[in-house]
Amino acid sequence: MTRVRFAPSPTGFLHIGSARTFIFNWLYARHHHGVMVLRIDDTDVDRNTQASLDSIFEGLKWLDLDWDEEYRQSDRGDLHRKMAWGIFEKGLAYRDFTPAGTGTEERPHGEGTWLFNAGMRELSAEESQCRADSGEPFVLRFRVPRDTAHAITFRDGVYADQSKSTADIEDFALLRSNGVPTYHMASCADDIDLNITHIIRGQDHLTNTFKHILIFEALGAKPPQFAHLPLLIAPDGSKLSKRKHGPVVSVTTYRDAGFLAQAYINFLCLLGWSPKDDREKMSRDELIAAFSFEGINRDNAVVNFSDTDPFDAKALWLNAEYIREMNLDDLAARLLPFVPGADPVMVRKVAPLVRERIKLLSDIGSVAGFFFADKLPPYDPAELIPQKGDRDMALRVLNQAHTTLAKTAFTHDALDSALRADAASLQIKPGQMFQPIRVAVCGQKAAPPLFETLEVIGQTVTLTRIDHAIDLIRQGDHGSDKE
Repeated sequence: MTRVRFAPSPTGFLHIGSARTFIFNWLYARHHHGVMVLRIDDTDVDRNTQASLDSIFEGLKWLDLDWDEEYRQSDRGDLHRKMAWGIFEKGLAYRDFTPAGTGTEERPHGEGTWLFNAGMRELSAEESQCRADSGEPFVLRFRVPRDTAHAITFRDGVYADQSKSTADIEDFALLRSNGVPTYHMASCADDIDLNITHIIRGQDHLTNTFKHILIFEALGAKPPQFAHLPLLIAPDGSKLSKRKHGPVVSVTTYRDAGFLAQAYINFLCLLGWSPKDDREKMSRDELIAAFSFEGINRDNAVVNFSDTDPFDAKALWLNAEYIREMNLDDLAARLLPFVPGADPVMVRKVAPLVRERIKLLSDIGSVAGFFFADKLPPYDPAELIPQKGDRDMALRVLNQAHTTLAKTAFTHDALDSALRADAASLQIKPGQMFQPIRVAVCGQKAAPPLFETLEVIGQTVTLTRIDHAIDLIRQGDHGSDKE
């Protein structure tokens, strides 16, 4: 049975790249009717934080993609150490007593030419045991084959055939000098014990795979199949990071801005993957059916954003498409947290008026905040003046509208008929009649259709706001006639 795992470290917020890795693992598992494992890799005790762990679970909960099994790496230290010493007992690892602070305890390859300490690697078993028994600290290192250099090879599900000579792999640490297993050791031990069949992770882990294959083979385990995902990068080509790019790289930022989880999942899937048939908007079931490694691109995927537009245009487009298809009761429930203190009944009435006008749930504040305000925020009285009209026209319109609306039923058809009749009696165009009313009631020119808006706001609030607009014009605040 297919078994995949998502293994985040609680050392920071849930990054959008990590979220995409989770989604791709989840889709692969569900496509193959397999098992999705969540494993919290929390062995880095110096950097782990509860806030980071909370961020991971909050983000995954919002995505609403379940998992079948859950583990914490910190609960499995005995297993990791047992497997590390099993490698040692086979003669495939050795103790390195090099004093701490020399920078070689877990030195990543590529930061220098160091591969191993010959004196430590060639230490006799007797001397090694004697020094360990005396309490001298040591690092347990993997003994990378060097007598006859050979290539470590594997076929990656995305990047195809990969190869690296053992002559270019350092003797990496399995256990630190404090006895804590390294990432390489703990990760491989867990993957073996949990019977992980496919490891799907970011391309930045590809070089680790050669070391991991050595560990799998040393423990007599068949290596899983690997698939490495292209990285997500910023428009300038740099790797996305919170330090450089801010909250835009955090999953909860998108949640808090009013993205729908399914729209966001759909968007992340299109960053580095495609169904090869030009589809973009895809349901969860469609994504499961279509997902395969063959659809993953090798090039890094760009997340387009800027200081003025913090969200990728495609993400916004997809979110708007999903919002337009929502059931109105569901939409109203999703909108409610973005209008704190609002009457749920009012939010439900507003939902059909904004469904076609918002890209984010949070847009309800700018598009329709006036529905929920006890008093409109200040606006420019000049906005009340109709196109090709003047202050006197605005006053005539508003006075007539007040009189008419005070005796008109607040239904769409009755309001439409009455106000169009007023426009005709005032010998002005309907648009010149409607603009002053819209601004008076909404505080802005851009608003949902007028008659539906008036019907929802109601007669009392409408007349009160028109009275206020009339007062503004009479006071001449910031207003001037338009000739």
